[in-house]
Amino acid sequence: MRRWWSGRLVLGALCVAFAASLAAVAAGAPGSAPPGGGKVLLGVLGDPDRFDHQTSQRSRFRLLIMSWGQGGTPEYFAGLLSTMREVPMLGLSTGGGEGGGAEAITAGAIARGAGDSFLVALNQALATWGKPVYIRPLAEMNGHWNAYCAFNKDGSARSGDHSTAAFRNAFARIYLVVHGGPNVSQRLRQLGLPPVRAALASNPRARVIWNPQGYGSPDLAGNSAQSYYPGDPYVDLVGDDLYDIRGKVEWAAAEALYAAHPGKPFSIPEWGLWGLDDPGFVGRMADFVRSHGRIELIGYYSGQPGSIFDLASKPRSLAAYRQAIAPLG
Repeated sequence: MRRWWSGRLVLGALCVAFAASLAAVAAGAPGSAPPGGGKVLLGVLGDPDRFDHQTSQRSRFRLLIMSWGQGGTPEYFAGLLSTMREVPMLGLSTGGGEGGGAEAITAGAIARGAGDSFLVALNQALATWGKPVYIRPLAEMNGHWNAYCAFNKDGSARSGDHSTAAFRNAFARIYLVVHGGPNVSQRLRQLGLPPVRAALASNPRARVIWNPQGYGSPDLAGNSAQSYYPGDPYVDLVGDDLYDIRGKVEWAAAEALYAAHPGKPFSIPEWGLWGLDDPGFVGRMADFVRSHGRIELIGYYSGQPGSIFDLASKPRSLAAYRQAIAPLG
């Protein structure tokens, strides 16, 4: 989904449940139990109190998206987590991109350790938090509107620090530092990356979501979702964002992404109605969740009151949401 907020802190919805499939454990992922109690975790990007009142949903999480370096202290992160319902989902962006503003850091620089102070502070804050939390770094990386995409809208390649290889290394580093523990520097060296020069806490209840779009924009082989995949040992959940844009929804791409990673739990951190009142889309989302057993969470992008995503202006879709989506949680 195209961004217009240039990496500023955004309130939102959608946090996920922590699943410990055997495949994820074998890949090196921490083995925490899903917090959903066997149900799908429901959340929102927007005001959760307002959204729950609208929909009769119990939002278990709230998605916040912050720019790299924002705050950057354990105390700042701790304050943020306390506002994000019981299972926070924190998105990390580098800012910049087509929304304007300056890019705070490139993927290549993250991979080389230039952003480690930010990541170490996050690691420490998660250790203090001590409860389930989702970290969603650099989402929709195969969308040209994001600065960390490897390609411009016209299909031309960006610099080496924005390449898919740089992204994969950056994502692996984020994953390792967030999870922490005693062997992070050793694992980084195995990837050919510099070590972390700080002690790291172990965060077994943290889960990292790798969240492309199912299709690349631009639609190039080199900009496919898989081109940005860092490998199973560095991903806890796979995610996809689905929007009804002028009546078009990329269901086939979502199916393909789901099928491509059979050993990973699946999530839809963002979904929403791009201006239309389309109860059919809401009903099909409910069907998709029920028919895909690895889905742990979905989060509606509600945005600000009066935005094009707000269900207040979509009475048929709101009714469908109450009937089909809210009971899933």
